[in-house]
Amino acid sequence: MTDLTVVPHPLLQHKLSLLRDKHTSTPEFRRLLREMGLLFVYEVTRDLPLTARPLETPLAAIAAPTLDTHALCLCSILRAGNGLLEGMLDLLPTVPVGHIGLYRDHDTLEAIQYYFKVPPDLGQRMVILVDPMLATGNSAVAAVARLKAAGAREIRFVCILAAPEGVKALHAAHPDVHIYTAAVDSHLNDHGYIVPGLGDAGDRLYGTK
Repeated sequence: MTDLTVVPHPLLQHKLSLLRDKHTSTPEFRRLLREMGLLFVYEVTRDLPLTARPLETPLAAIAAPTLDTHALCLCSILRAGNGLLEGMLDLLPTVPVGHIGLYRDHDTLEAIQYYFKVPPDLGQRMVILVDPMLATGNSAVAAVARLKAAGAREIRFVCILAAPEGVKALHAAHPDVHIYTAAVDSHLNDHGYIVPGLGDAGDRLYGTK
C-alpha cells in the first residue's frame, strides 16, 4: 500500500524486539518507547518543506534552511500515545500538542471518547497522530474523524506495531492518512490483541498490570 510505510531502520527494529520481551521492565519499556518516538519523528518529518531565513554565523551572513514548526502539531491518543509523544517532543519542543482520550470497550472493542483538547488552528498544521498500537483500528479511526471535524486536513499516523486488520480499517475509513509503523504483525486474537505483539502497551508503559 502506498499510504503505509514500514520503517526498517535497525535501531527501531532492535528496540521493538526489546519491547516485545515479556521480561522487559516498566522503566525500560518506557525508555524504549520514548526513544522510538524520537526515531519515528525523524522519519515522518523527512519531507517537510524548509524556508530560508537570514542569519549570521561567526564568519558570514547566510540564508539558512529552517523548519516552520508553526505548521506542525503533535497529537497523542491517551494514554499509551504519551510514551511516543515524549520522544517526539525531544526533537520538536516548540510544537503544540493535542490529546484525545479514548478507551476500548472490552466487549465491543469500540472506541469510547472521554477527552479532546487540540490547538484551534489544526487546518493550518500537519498533524502527527501517535498511538503505539494499531490493533482493530477503532481508536485510530475515531481519533482521525474527531481531528477532521476540528479542521485537520493533513494527518499522519505513527504506531510502533500494527495488525493487518487495523491497517485495513484505517485505510478504509481514512484513505488520505499515511501510516508509519515499525512492523505489521500476523493477526488479532479473539480479544483484539496483536499477535505476536507485545501485550497491552499502556499497561506495560505505566505498570498497571
